Amino acid sequence: MRPLAERMRPQTLAEYVGQKHLVGEEGVLRRAIASGQIPSFILWGPPGVGKTTIASIIAQTLERPFHALSAINSGVKDVREAIDKAKKQQFFDQPGPILFIDEIHRFSKSQQDSLLGAVEQGIVTLIGATTENPSFEVISALLSRCQVYVLEPLSKDELIQVVQDALTRDSELSKKQIEIVEYDALLMYSGGDARRLLNALELVTDHLPVDQIRIDNKAVEQVIQQNLVLYDKGGEQHYDIISAFIKSIRGSDPNAAVYWLARMVEGGEDVKFICRRMIIAAAEDIGLANPNALLIATQCFAAVQVIGYPESRIIMSEAAIYLANSPKSNSAYAAIKAAQQLVQETGNLPVPLHLRNAPTKLMKSLDYGKNYKYAHDHKDNFIEQEYLPDQLKGKTFYEPGLNVSEQRTREQLKKRWTDRYRY
Repeated sequence: MRPLAERMRPQTLAEYVGQKHLVGEEGVLRRAIASGQIPSFILWGPPGVGKTTIASIIAQTLERPFHALSAINSGVKDVREAIDKAKKQQFFDQPGPILFIDEIHRFSKSQQDSLLGAVEQGIVTLIGATTENPSFEVISALLSRCQVYVLEPLSKDELIQVVQDALTRDSELSKKQIEIVEYDALLMYSGGDARRLLNALELVTDHLPVDQIRIDNKAVEQVIQQNLVLYDKGGEQHYDIISAFIKSIRGSDPNAAVYWLARMVEGGEDVKFICRRMIIAAAEDIGLANPNALLIATQCFAAVQVIGYPESRIIMSEAAIYLANSPKSNSAYAAIKAAQQLVQETGNLPVPLHLRNAPTKLMKSLDYGKNYKYAHDHKDNFIEQEYLPDQLKGKTFYEPGLNVSEQRTREQLKKRWTDRYRY
């Protein structure tokens, strides 16, 4: 028997849950489907939010031939074969078949290049799906030929609707007496992933007494924990493991960091995904306590793209250990977060006149740039003056962390900005 998640895969937009901004009554994709004119596009969003389903529904609704490839196990040869098939299915002025590529971010540059001609000539309408930012993972030539649509995580109400639909519409579950009295555990284990949610629901209903199934948090936790290997097949711990990896680095535990790195390496995780997270950790969690960490992480990202598996694991191990052993500071993260919050509260405050650019006589007559003090004309290349809008005079966003590097910075700030850094 097919898994519940496959049995419940929507066949029409009426059955589809979520992404109202795309497929709701006024959604851009719904309007495109209604017009029959579908552009090539890329769907970017987390796992289990309906990327593959949208592509399938479009093909069925428009009665277009549908070819699906997975970037994990397809090469240039597979792409060319799919394009050749699409050419044979073209009839006069009819739109080309739909070519769906799952996890398109895993395609190499040469694989993506092989799509360009077919997309440009309209031989196929490309629909790509990715969990990674297309700006980083899709070549610019292909990206310029595609729209990018962002899919949002499913809300709590939408996830509950997915469960209710399964209980009433599925041929197997609808035969059983199932009562769900608590949703918290089900939703927690789903992680916002509808496919994972349905896998959990099926697992729980299969392991509880069949006469009358009563699902509460305790029942879900017991069944899931007892069958964790089954539940996590197919890499569904992707986000949990990267979270554990980053938290181990943040917590200065090199042993745990290397363990979680090994879990990802053994699972065939994309090296670029791992390295991007290390770059973020270097800036967010280590920051100005050790600015070299960001350089190490960035160089690691560049190096593993040249080397690839299996040797890249050594480079990533070195970087992960270095990051874990580094002193920690989130002062840069806290500073930009505080500044963004104030911008949201205060809006677009005017730039002080002395800081404004004055390229014309009119601007100079309006005192643009007047009384600006050029730092390099003064001792130590510093002169105290206000750089913030008048309403924010004296405001501080950056608070040096309690580490050797930033304590030296604090002493320097106290000398320059006495009123802001007294202590």
